[in-house]
Amino acid sequence: MMDQCRLIDLPKHHDPRGNLSVIEGGIHIPFDIKRVYYLYDVPGGSSRAGHGHIELQQFFVAMSGSFDVIVDDGYSRKKIHLNRSYYGLYVPGMMWREVENFSSGAVCMVLASTLYDPKDYFHDYDEFVATVHKSTQVSHK
Repeated sequence: MMDQCRLIDLPKHHDPRGNLSVIEGGIHIPFDIKRVYYLYDVPGGSSRAGHGHIELQQFFVAMSGSFDVIVDDGYSRKKIHLNRSYYGLYVPGMMWREVENFSSGAVCMVLASTLYDPKDYFHDYDEFVATVHKSTQVSHK
């Protein structure tokens, strides 16, 4: 599952008046966009997320400043530093994610594949890992 998490370059149109990048769901990222939200004014030392999703796919973009996204598939963890608005991190379902190390003034935009559904969340890491390991055992039988 970890190999599905990846950085995706976005189209970047250079212009003397300022650059323009575009994100079209199903074209530049592998899902249709159902929801957009953003994190900002995150106090120093704070982290966000700290949960997993069953189905939800997300695309994280550093619109301003920088931050780290930690992804965990129940077997391994990986930290990705985001600091440019012309690429982002794709995170599929069944991944635990945390966002930390926000620079001053950082803005983290997240595009989501589904509308908000509290039933799609894992808030307990041990439950997430147990579910991942159980589903892996079932798929290998």
